[in-house]
Parts: sequence; structure tokens; C-alpha cells
Amino acid sequence: MIFDFRLKVFYTVAQRLSFTKAANELFITQPAVTKHIKELEQQLNIQLFKRNGNNITLTAAGKILMQYAEKIFHTYTDLETELAQLNNVEAGTLHIGASTTVAQTILPKILALFKKTYPEIIFNFIQGNTDYISQLILDEKIDIAIVEGAAHSPQLAYSPFAKDEVVLVTRANNKLSKKAEITPRQLLDIPLVLREAGSGTLDVIFNALASVQIMPKDLNIEIQLESSIAIKQYLLYSDTAAFLSIQSVLSELKYHELSIIDIKGMEIFRTFQFIQLHGKNSRLIDLFKRFCLTNHNIK
Repeated sequence: MIFDFRLKVFYTVAQRLSFTKAANELFITQPAVTKHIKELEQQLNIQLFKRNGNNITLTAAGKILMQYAEKIFHTYTDLETELAQLNNVEAGTLHIGASTTVAQTILPKILALFKKTYPEIIFNFIQGNTDYISQLILDEKIDIAIVEGAAHSPQLAYSPFAKDEVVLVTRANNKLSKKAEITPRQLLDIPLVLREAGSGTLDVIFNALASVQIMPKDLNIEIQLESSIAIKQYLLYSDTAAFLSIQSVLSELKYHELSIIDIKGMEIFRTFQFIQLHGKNSRLIDLFKRFCLTNHNIK
């Protein structure tokens, strides 16, 4: 996308209201985020954020710029679409896959917009845990996929799609929700609902816990379920907690059905990644990847 990267940095910070989370999502350092915002404020000769300790909010000018940034990004999306159509890449068949969290939270909107933008492209879509989707790529049953998790196969090419945060959540207004923050060791006393073996989310959680000397055998695991949707339903009728993508619980947090429990000194970030076979590429695959990158965080 041909735009001033500083505007992209501003847009991401404005969405997350966090320089740290914006840096993680954009794959740059926090000082780089600060530098881009400072340069943009100097260029516009106006303050875009109010800073109060570790918290930031948009100024009146920042809110106006946020509105126009969204319009600008949508305009660039339309421009890229028309230019792509000139290259006759708007027809064909694409086999797409995604791991469960991505398939349930991010891709439905993108796939709908992709079909609306390129109605002549036929695509098939399949979801499953990271191990299953990766195997489909290796078996050449799908062309391109987006997965979570830390596992890597030497036969697959990986490229970053988006950053995501995994948070510990529980049913609002139960005794666990009153614990705004816990230590990593206190986690051992909480009954947990986890994803199934082979889940990329589970791999990320176990890796993060290992960094604070907590092993899977130490956890109080009440049940393991195969999707975020099932886990959320279980949470609503139990006094358990679960590690879930922040993307998958936005609605429940908004309507105060679930609450986040912070773990002192521990944040869990992971990268959703495109995967495809090394050497297997096409204009359709490239088009789909560009479309995902352009549209995944535009409201």
C-alpha cells in the first residue's frame, strides 16, 4: 500500500491506545513508534495524543485524524483493487485455510470483502487447528493459509500477517473476576479451560508459561475444548478461566460477560502467519495476501 507509514503507525496506536501493542502489531520497536508519532505531530503542528502516565487517549485533533485515516485507507484499498483488475488477476480458484482462532475471529470479514471485491474468484475455505492446516499445505490440498503457533516446518514459507494478544479471561462477576491481577504462581490454583493438543494457541500459552517456570503438568486443567466459541460458552457457566485471543472476546468484554485477569510480569503476544509451500506462488496468492494485510484492521 502506497501511503505514509507514519499514518499507519498513528492509526494502529489510535486503535490500540498503546505504543507497545502498536509496535508489536507493526513489527517495529517502541522507540520507532514514538519517533513516527512525534514526526507526524511536528508535521501537523498539533498534539495527537494525551499522555497520562502509562495511559494515552486521543486529543480532539487525534480523533479527527483517525476518522480521515480510515477514509484514506479505504481509498487506497479501492485503488489497489482497480490496479489489480487491470492486470487481470481477478479470476481463478484459490484454496484457503486457517487455524481455528483466525477462522472464527478475523477471516470471516476479510473473506466477505474479498468475494465482494473479486466476485469472479472462486475460493474454497477450510479450518482446523494449526497442525491440521499445516499438513493440508504440505499435502498441496490448499494453496495459502493463516495459522497461529510457534511450530515451523522447513518445507513451509512463513510470513507475518498480524500480531495478537492472548489474555486470561473468566466469567464476569464471579470470585475469579475480582482478582484484577495475579502472580504466575497463583495461576496454579485456578481451574483452566484450554484448547486441544495440536492447537497453535496452546503451544503459545505453554511457551509463555515455561518462561515463568510453569509446566503444563503443574496446571489445574478442568477440560480441553476444540474452539474458542466452545470455551467461551463453558466459561459463562463455570468458575473457570481460559487463555483466549483478545480478538475472540471483544464482544464479551464490551458487554461485561467476561473479564480479563492480568498476570503480573507476563504478557502473551503471538504472530498470525501466512504459510505456503516453498516455491509455490501465484498472482492469486499474492493478491489474497495483500488484501488480507490491507483489510485486517480496517473497521
